[in-house]
Amino acid sequence: MSVLARAWASYTPIERRNIGIYIAGIMFYKLGLEFFNGSITTLATDRFNAANTFTKLGAAQGINQAAQCIGAILIAPLVKKFPTRSVLSTAIILFALMTALLLIVDAATGGHFKDLETNKPRYGSWHPNLIFLVWTISGVCYGMVELLRRVIPADIVGGDVSKLRRMDAVVHVFYEVAGTAGAVASSSAISRWGNNYSFFLTPAFFAIAGGIWICISILNFTSSAGVKDELDAQGLTAVVKSKKPTRNWFIGVMRGLVSFGESVWVGARLIFTNRAFVWLLPSYAIALYLHRFLENSLAPAFAKRTLTVSAWSQIIVGGSNFGELLGALSVFLLSDSVPTPLPWIRFDAVALNIVWILPAFAKIVTNDVRWAWKVAVCFVPISMGWAAGDVSLTAYIQSALTDSHFKHPTVSALGAVMAFLYATYIAVNAVLSTVLGKVIDKDFEAHNNIINSLQMVGGVHFTVACTVILASTFIPKGAFSFNPKSLGSIKGSRPTRDLQLHVVHGEEDDDVSQYEKETIVSSLRGDSSSKSAAMV
Repeated sequence: MSVLARAWASYTPIERRNIGIYIAGIMFYKLGLEFFNGSITTLATDRFNAANTFTKLGAAQGINQAAQCIGAILIAPLVKKFPTRSVLSTAIILFALMTALLLIVDAATGGHFKDLETNKPRYGSWHPNLIFLVWTISGVCYGMVELLRRVIPADIVGGDVSKLRRMDAVVHVFYEVAGTAGAVASSSAISRWGNNYSFFLTPAFFAIAGGIWICISILNFTSSAGVKDELDAQGLTAVVKSKKPTRNWFIGVMRGLVSFGESVWVGARLIFTNRAFVWLLPSYAIALYLHRFLENSLAPAFAKRTLTVSAWSQIIVGGSNFGELLGALSVFLLSDSVPTPLPWIRFDAVALNIVWILPAFAKIVTNDVRWAWKVAVCFVPISMGWAAGDVSLTAYIQSALTDSHFKHPTVSALGAVMAFLYATYIAVNAVLSTVLGKVIDKDFEAHNNIINSLQMVGGVHFTVACTVILASTFIPKGAFSFNPKSLGSIKGSRPTRDLQLHVVHGEEDDDVSQYEKETIVSSLRGDSSSKSAAMV
């Protein structure tokens, strides 16, 4: 029996039914998402002024990422009030309406499908900067759906960690299959109908996904540890751990905002004061930024400025998505042989240098779609390494924090670390995507090509990142081994107040050292010469 077959057989019939429904819905969701993302990205590259096309594109994408965080915060309080499937279905329908907004505006201002005779798109008279608004609103909805689709697996199989991991792996495979197909199909749709209408299927796909997801059985796991942990992982601990529960949505949102901010602060302390985590800043946040920059900036720039057909960027993204599929599948199949994320991260770092093919290709390419396919093939190993590293890093962070004794009254350790890493990624992505987009624009304006900027923004940029990421992988304990079995652990302790309560009441706790007990007793007696218990 294959690995996938054994994983499938481990679930009950009702769980298999719900997983099947969830996978069907998520494939339609991913198809719609690829059509929308591909269309609006190429629409931006075609409609923004040539002098600042990629400057604005980078800025718009940075705003979209920030909006996703806001969407997650807005939707989190509802997860504890209503069945997850209902909230998810409602959110995806709202997302569908937001994606339809640009279609309506374009049609109302005189836009039409691409003219088959002239093969030119016919845009409405709306101002191109409207793309910023559309991308921001859709980003909020996107953030809502992304949070919910991470929560619902726990709603389907409960808090069983092994079941959750197997389900995540299986779902990820089908998700990337749909992503690869959707990216390639969207390229054809853009070429056929124009990027102002090529995503007209997106609202339909989203509506179908919502209709499918509403059929998931309500299994009453909404208060399970699995759902709580998923909210914690987003830095939204206050939504589920508040000492004063509220049914007021606005108060829940405010708590979510405060919780996210506090999580970022605590996460920064955890990362910068622990050898087991400090290396994650380049290995996770920077690697994630590079992956997004590869798909969202370099691929569109190469397609638009070198191949002269913006729609072909989706072919390149399709290759990247296929690489993600292979990466996730590799981790699933080799998880026992490769117990830590370091080999995958090192593979990802080395693979980043493949980006040097872009300036090399830019010197010899012709206006032929086969060049887009060649670049897509080259992107496969880059994204494979990133996806494998990303999946295994998440598991590593969860495992390391589970084994630690870190405690905080209001913030989840997992949520704190992930919130800081993601906030760092958003900041880096927003700044560098805009700045490096300006480099591409200036190069094109000066030379009518982007060969020089591809060498700097692509080659040098990614090689420097490769060096930084590779160096960071030698920071953890045992990291000098090619395939280490473990990477040490985080050292933490309970907050002093919790320890004091244990000592005062004479309670025994294996997690409390004798030194900590003596220190606390001395401090309670007023002995100023004693040092307070260390906290992470």
